[in-house]
Amino acid sequence: MTWSQLMGICLSARIKAESPCHTGVNSKPVSTDGTDLSGSVSKGSSVSVPLTPRSEGEILQSANLKSFTFSDLKMATRNFRPDSVLGEGGFGSVFKGWIDEGSYTAAKPGTGVVVAVKRLNQDGFQGHREWLAEVNYLGQFYHPHLVKLVGYCLEDEHRLLVYEFMPRGSLENHLFRRGSYFQPLSWNLRLKVALGAAKGLAFLHSAETKVIYRDFKTSNILLDSNYNAKLSDFGLAKDGPTGDKSHVSTRVMGTYGYAAPEYLATGHLTAKSDVYSFGVVLLEMLSGRRAVDKNRPSGQHGLVEWAKPYLGNKRKIFRVLDTRLEGQYSLDTAYKAASLAVRSLSMDPKFRPNMDEVVEELEQLQDSKETQSSARRTSSGPKPRRRRAGDGKAEAAYPRPSASPLFTK
Repeated sequence: MTWSQLMGICLSARIKAESPCHTGVNSKPVSTDGTDLSGSVSKGSSVSVPLTPRSEGEILQSANLKSFTFSDLKMATRNFRPDSVLGEGGFGSVFKGWIDEGSYTAAKPGTGVVVAVKRLNQDGFQGHREWLAEVNYLGQFYHPHLVKLVGYCLEDEHRLLVYEFMPRGSLENHLFRRGSYFQPLSWNLRLKVALGAAKGLAFLHSAETKVIYRDFKTSNILLDSNYNAKLSDFGLAKDGPTGDKSHVSTRVMGTYGYAAPEYLATGHLTAKSDVYSFGVVLLEMLSGRRAVDKNRPSGQHGLVEWAKPYLGNKRKIFRVLDTRLEGQYSLDTAYKAASLAVRSLSMDPKFRPNMDEVVEELEQLQDSKETQSSARRTSSGPKPRRRRAGDGKAEAAYPRPSASPLFTK
């Protein structure tokens, strides 16, 4: 089977392709015995702690998380009933549940605090290492643009994670789903979401944390009720290079269409790999098209390759921009956003901006007179039907917990 044929494999599995130039190295922040992870502690962006290998027990004890029993989570999710499912994927299923705000014990449906409970499928593509990586990172970090991990369950063969519930689901659903609930996001909301997600990445890349996210994509960007973006699913996150090292060598893992070309070719992972993925997502937001779409005409399957020739020309970018956004932006603003996407997608990582620079440019775009004037001309975004918090699947559908493709060379 050729490499191009492999790249066409179903987009519902996980990339686990060995790098052609690198073999035998664990692809997660886990030691050779499968128990130790490298972690750092940061509450906000002002705390710096040396990166040291830690055992599974140390990770679970140090994480500021609630340890749930399996029976608690069975009760909270109504025994994992099918009508409680928010999403499914390689990791397993995500269920809607309810817990008491004070005691964190299971609560009756419709009362207490709504949570999302992710249950590991033992036969899935992801496993205990990814589960532990989530606890390691989200248990130590706090940031307004990272999804909050409330707790975990480690009991016999059961592995579960309990997150804050994000009522509007994933950015992927709002960009690409059609239906009465998923109205097109306005230009201003797209800028808001892009800025929030960029701030989350910038925090991870900061000198205090030095974490490479490695799986930045629309399905991993969740939205709260006010369309604030938060990064989720840290199963592939990895500590960045330290000392005089320029990169981390790993097996190639992530999602086809979002992974940086140099990472795919060499297995060398840097923060600039995340910047490339951000460029892909920004382009998806500008165009309303998926990174990879086999249903498009020939020559348009790969969004980046198709769009790049138009993005650098003010007279041609309208061919890329989502037609549902007509009248909501000025040409200058759209061109600046497209230029940021182009630079983020540079084939040479050295020419990509860092995430702090991306945040600064997006803030300027959001505050520009053009955007402010368009805000007065357009609504603030979709207005979904009002539904009560306890009405089953009233909120936006959750993303598939793991929708990354699997390739093996």
